Amino acid sequence: MASQRVLVVDDEPKIARIVAAYLERDGFQVQSAADGRAALNLVNTQPPDLIVLDLMLPEVSGWDVCRELQRNATTASIPIIMLTARDDTADRIVGLELGADDYVVKPFDPKELVARVRAVLRRTSDQSTKTPPTASRVLQSGDLTIDQERFEASHGGRPLALTRTEFQILAALVAKPGRVFSRLQLLDAVQGDAFEGYERTIDSHVKNLRRKIESDPRHPRYIQTVFGVGYKFVDLDRSDSPVSP
Repeated sequence: MASQRVLVVDDEPKIARIVAAYLERDGFQVQSAADGRAALNLVNTQPPDLIVLDLMLPEVSGWDVCRELQRNATTASIPIIMLTARDDTADRIVGLELGADDYVVKPFDPKELVARVRAVLRRTSDQSTKTPPTASRVLQSGDLTIDQERFEASHGGRPLALTRTEFQILAALVAKPGRVFSRLQLLDAVQGDAFEGYERTIDSHVKNLRRKIESDPRHPRYIQTVFGVGYKFVDLDRSDSPVSP
């Protein structure tokens, strides 16, 4: 089995070398880029299995790299671990809303970063290949279509550029319309092993999903908030009940 390829994007050569050395020691192939523009070029020519992305980059910032990847359905599913010196809750939320799968703050332990890389790759791989035998591989609700085998989603025939995390959350909700999922349950559906410390990140992903599938994200029709509990999906073909934002 070919080793997985990780793209490390950081303008600090020492950090890039250390991260690359630890990843290679763990069996990964590593590509490096020192700025956002070079990173986008590498992604377009040789899409990696995962990106370790610094936010404060020359040429094109890490924020803009995320935005650009999200615009393209073929690159939106590449998992991203953001690597940054900015330890601010607002920055973490914005990063998650832009599609990041995890967020590591400098200074960091390289061994922990490698562990997180493995965890993200493991859960994205598991979710893309594991479909319950009794479950429908194609989910349909109104204008929404979710093909679990192809890992593709569309709205009104228009392909949706969803991150793997967003896809997994949407598929879990659509598969059981009307069921109320707690944040921890949705996190478990995404990771396969719920980790309470990241429970609130679900809110960021749901906000991002609403922006992509709702005509008016402030007044959503599909993903309903159940206050104090979590979220549920409203199948518009079956229910005319009002939807809470």
